[in-house]
Amino acid sequence: MAASPLRLAVRQFSSSSVRTGQLVKPPVQLFGLEGRYATALYSAASKQKQLDTVEKELVTVGTLLKDPQLSAIVTNPHVKRAVKQKSVGGALQRAGVSKLTTNFVNLLAENGRLLKARGVLEAFGQLMSAHRGEVACRITTAQALDAATLAELKTVLTGFLKQGEVLKLQTKIDPSLMGGMLVNIADKFVDLSVKAKVQKLARLLRETA
Repeated sequence: MAASPLRLAVRQFSSSSVRTGQLVKPPVQLFGLEGRYATALYSAASKQKQLDTVEKELVTVGTLLKDPQLSAIVTNPHVKRAVKQKSVGGALQRAGVSKLTTNFVNLLAENGRLLKARGVLEAFGQLMSAHRGEVACRITTAQALDAATLAELKTVLTGFLKQGEVLKLQTKIDPSLMGGMLVNIADKFVDLSVKAKVQKLARLLRETA
């Protein structure tokens, strides 16, 4: 039986001899098993113009795999792969997901990779975020920011983006910072917290003692 395009994509990404042009180039390069599977799915979905559909359906897949009854089957090492595949396949069929998504999850089951599904789904989310030109930014503060300050921060951070990029801002509260903020944007990190300043002062005092 001839291998499906999706199965071939996974094989190609698992091999060191991938030929240029066989697969759709992802917006960012991901590594590890989860990255290879997610990239293979991205390539297949892109070719079939189903990226948005697959992204939405993977949310459903994630919800299904969290179901206690199905999770008990998937995580049980004593349950045969065929049984896991049948159980997951049935759940996907009832949920009405597309053939592409169903085949992909079935492939994970067949290869004994269902326990890696969460990581694969997260990796695919990273690819889709990059596909949309989103730049992740997390701001951590001791207290919630007021609307005016948050708007000003968005304006400043947006100024650092390249053309076509979109700021994807997430805020987090950590009282231990005491004040100020931590800024994580793309691969950059800036510590402007009071806690960091106090720790720096403490080090200086120890060095001069």
